[in-house]
Amino acid sequence: MIRNGRLHIRCDAHARQLLDKAATYTRVSISEFVLSHALASAEQVVQAHESITLIPKDFLAFLAEIDRPAKPNAALKRALKRHAAHTGR
Repeated sequence: MIRNGRLHIRCDAHARQLLDKAATYTRVSISEFVLSHALASAEQVVQAHESITLIPKDFLAFLAEIDRPAKPNAALKRALKRHAAHTGR
């Protein structure tokens, strides 16, 4: 993987020592250590905000609603008429 982006962070001496020590224990550079742990944390945050979990009963209800044909409301009917008039269809 080619890495061409840079990320600069500032930290106090205690944080730097702790990160250095952790990177040494895991036998990676401090950059690799920080990046891998930041990415793992970022994935958890994104997943928590972009996914939903449903109990089986609610999941089945969700699937049933998706499969049910939608009834066009007044705004959709007007939009379809405008489209038909504009395109001749």
